[in-house]
Amino acid sequence: MSKRDVYVLNGPNLGRLGRRQPEIYGSTTHVDLQDRLMPAWGKELGLRIHFSQTNHEGQLLDWLNDAADRGWPVVLNAGAWTHYSYALYDACAQLTAPLVEVHISAPSKRPEEFRHHSVVTPHAAKVIEGQGIDGYRQALEFIARS
Repeated sequence: MSKRDVYVLNGPNLGRLGRRQPEIYGSTTHVDLQDRLMPAWGKELGLRIHFSQTNHEGQLLDWLNDAADRGWPVVLNAGAWTHYSYALYDACAQLTAPLVEVHISAPSKRPEEFRHHSVVTPHAAKVIEGQGIDGYRQALEFIARS
C-alpha cells in the first residue's frame, strides 16, 4: 500500500508544548507528539507525515508553498498567526489538497477577543478545536478519508 504524504505544520510557541501553559495546552510535549504519536497514527492511517514546527513565519509560508506545489494535504496549527497573518491567508488560499485547521485549545471560547477570528478558516476543509492533542489524530483521520 502506498502512503499519502501529509504536512503537519505547527507555528509559533508550539515547540514549547508541555511547558507552555499546560493548563490550556496539556502536558504532552511537542517531541512526544512528533516521536510517539504521529508515527503510530500515520502508519495506522496509511499516511507519511512530514512534521515541522517553526517560530519564523516565512518558514511556515515556505512549507505551505511546498505543499501547494506538491499537492499535499496539510494539518495546520498556525498558533497566533492564525488570527492576523494575511501572508498565511494567501498561502493557505493556494492549497489544492485538503487543509485541516487544528487548535489544541478552543480559541473561539477563549476570553481574548483577538483569538475569535481565523484567517485560515476560509480555506480549511475542516476546523478542529478544543480537542487537545487528539485534534491532530482527528485531522489525520479526516485527511485519510478525503
